[in-house]
Amino acid sequence: MRAFVRAGAVVIFGVSIWGCGGYGSGSSANPSTPTPQLIPSGVVTINVVGINGALSFSPNPASLPAGQMVVWHNVDSISHHVLFNDRSVDTGNLDPGTFSEPQAIGAAGGPYHCTIHPVMVGSVNQNAPAPAPCTGAYCG
Repeated sequence: MRAFVRAGAVVIFGVSIWGCGGYGSGSSANPSTPTPQLIPSGVVTINVVGINGALSFSPNPASLPAGQMVVWHNVDSISHHVLFNDRSVDTGNLDPGTFSEPQAIGAAGGPYHCTIHPVMVGSVNQNAPAPAPCTGAYCG
């Protein structure tokens, strides 16, 4: 009788583990493979690559047209938090593999840093938008 009860308990335990997706978090997804996120067209990505001073971001400096939208993508294995020195842009915490929300960069651009790792520094240089081509009677 004990063998029958023991066998039944093993079967029930095995089925419950199988039904929940196995041991651990219950997710079969690989935690080191982030879920892809859609970035709107025309938005520039700046990668957070690691704790390495001015080499912590790529590209750095980023030269962008005035009014350009930017996202930061954390390709490092630890969390970061990008903040412009004038506080005009704040990504919030970026876990490994995640993207910030698109951020509009002010006309002047400017320096930024990681609030968690202040040695990580970067900057955005804004360029004036290209002038519209001349189409009137007084061109060229």
